[in-house]
Amino acid sequence: MTFVDTLHRKRRLARQVRVGDVKIGGNAPIVVQSMTNTDTADVEATTAQVAALARAGSELVRVTVNTAEAAAAVPVIREKLDRLGIRVPLVGDFHFNGHKLLAEYPECAAMLDKYRINPGNVGRGTRRDEQFAQLIEAACRYGKPVRIGVNWGSLDQEVLARFMDENARRPVPEPVEVVMRAALVASALESAALAEQLGLPGDRIVLSCKVSGVQDLISVYRDLATRCDYPLHLGLTEAGMGSKGIVASTAAMGVLLQEGIGDTIRVSLTPDPGGDRAQEVVVAQEILQTMGLRAFTPMVTACPGCGRTTSTYFQELASRIQTYLRDNMPLWRTRFPGVEHLHVAVMGCVVNGPGESKLADIGISLPGSGERPVAPVYVDGEKTVTLKGERIAEEFQALVFDYVQRRYGPDETSKAD
Repeated sequence: MTFVDTLHRKRRLARQVRVGDVKIGGNAPIVVQSMTNTDTADVEATTAQVAALARAGSELVRVTVNTAEAAAAVPVIREKLDRLGIRVPLVGDFHFNGHKLLAEYPECAAMLDKYRINPGNVGRGTRRDEQFAQLIEAACRYGKPVRIGVNWGSLDQEVLARFMDENARRPVPEPVEVVMRAALVASALESAALAEQLGLPGDRIVLSCKVSGVQDLISVYRDLATRCDYPLHLGLTEAGMGSKGIVASTAAMGVLLQEGIGDTIRVSLTPDPGGDRAQEVVVAQEILQTMGLRAFTPMVTACPGCGRTTSTYFQELASRIQTYLRDNMPLWRTRFPGVEHLHVAVMGCVVNGPGESKLADIGISLPGSGERPVAPVYVDGEKTVTLKGERIAEEFQALVFDYVQRRYGPDETSKAD
């Protein structure tokens, strides 16, 4: 049994929840999701961003539903997406007034594929249970699954106060952060139990307990995973910007996924001003793919460079090939089944170049500083051709496409049929 097989076998078995045509939990693949940052009332901007996220590979897309205008826009957005051939399920994100919006805009309630509600933002006192019940009743009426998403920054204050009071009465009180983690888990589990009492089937419930700290997230989800069999959505609630957000998300989710915890993930990156929202989708895919849990797009191995590779040519070629592969995946995914498992190597010198290229499906070893200006290409471990001259990049890209066609395209018998 391989390491990856072992990793798959140790995955926690959760109930399975259907969101549109997407399955979460059970033995279904771990699902990548994302969220728009447009004003949902802006139909054109939101439709465009949902489409971009879906094309990047997001399998669920969440939109904010916070105003009457946003609720009224949801059916229009769904219709426009359907016309574009974008079938990605839409999740409505509700805080504070979700009970009213779902009641007053039944078409929005019907068009959404899932609701996300936060127990800490449903209401206070007696209104909390009443408004929570209204949200769950809408989910029951329209047959929608619900993610009960508890957040560190908006934790139900009544639950937190209860746990703090209990802790204060202990002979040796626990640290505040330990109590808060316990309150997070309790809020999620108690809300799920209440939802089931109100008639929502257990196989329509997904849970999340999001925090911003890596160690806190690991601790909370380890606890949550041992206490329920609901599918779990993973993600730091605010991962941060750039490399910090990527590293924090990878560190936290990598540990949990390695332990078999997690059925759907989101990388909540703060984009640069004017940046590409779809980056969070790419990072989520790469976390799963580099761990061997899923395959989304061909992987490119490239060396980091050293004093033997003073030219940036191999870096430029690696970037070009990676972009070429990802840009072609929307078409290739249907035309060349299995191409997402392709492994390409672009190496910069003779030290590791030939070896890494032989281990890849197709690889190229470019000349390093002082080496002969030739680039051997290896296909399935065998040297097939040596490239040289000014068109190495174009010729290698053509060889990659030829390999994709031969290995993943229909065979000659199929063509004849």
